[in-house]
Amino acid sequence: MNQHIPFETEIIRFLKRHHYTSVIPKAALIDMDGTLYDSMKNHTAAWHRLISELGIPCTRDEFYLYEGRTGVSTINLLFNRHFGHDVDPEEAKRLYKRKTEYFAELPRVEPMPGAREMTSILRDSGIKRVLVTGSGQSSVISRLDTDYPGIFEQDLRITSRNVTHGKPHPEPFIKAMQLAGVSPSQCIVVENAPLGVESGNRAGAFTIGVTTGPMAASVLEEAGAAVVFPSMPAFAEALPSLLLSLLTVSIQQS
Repeated sequence: MNQHIPFETEIIRFLKRHHYTSVIPKAALIDMDGTLYDSMKNHTAAWHRLISELGIPCTRDEFYLYEGRTGVSTINLLFNRHFGHDVDPEEAKRLYKRKTEYFAELPRVEPMPGAREMTSILRDSGIKRVLVTGSGQSSVISRLDTDYPGIFEQDLRITSRNVTHGKPHPEPFIKAMQLAGVSPSQCIVVENAPLGVESGNRAGAFTIGVTTGPMAASVLEEAGAAVVFPSMPAFAEALPSLLLSLLTVSIQQS
């Protein structure tokens, strides 16, 4: 009788979809907001305040769906929906600055429960860690070295300042792969948002979804997640067996 391998079905489905024979994880490309930090409730509040002040109808929850976009991209999306055109580039920068000020007025965000355990397992497994965030929120990015000491090297970080196209475009994760010196079949992506999941999947990485916000697991699955976990602590607990299974499972393409 064959011994059961955790996540074997999900891994084989991913390998067939991307025409890989195996995934040998050498790098983990990790989102920040809603993944490393429990910050999305503050981001959605700041965005909702800004956009409502502009007279554009919106709901707070819809900003969970835009997570991963650059700030200017989010502003242009909403301007096009309501006014039918992009905002002036200088005005977009000014508006995004106001959004960051609103964010800074809110209570301090804390690391996501389970995220320290997750990143420590990756470090101890010898897997490179690369930050991949659509944010340019320096108030959070500047805390990484304190909250996650020794996890993210300065030259292994992709933010909104480093890309032309934000998530769901694959560029952020492709650039992260280039920084880490790995191929798509040597990566896992850790994301909590559908746009980020879509970006990681389009880049060819084994993309893991973690439901840390109000969206159902099915939303992340439909975006392309190879496997979805109900929380970061649940993911951290399962991570050692998932990494072992990735090293174990392979298929031969016909």
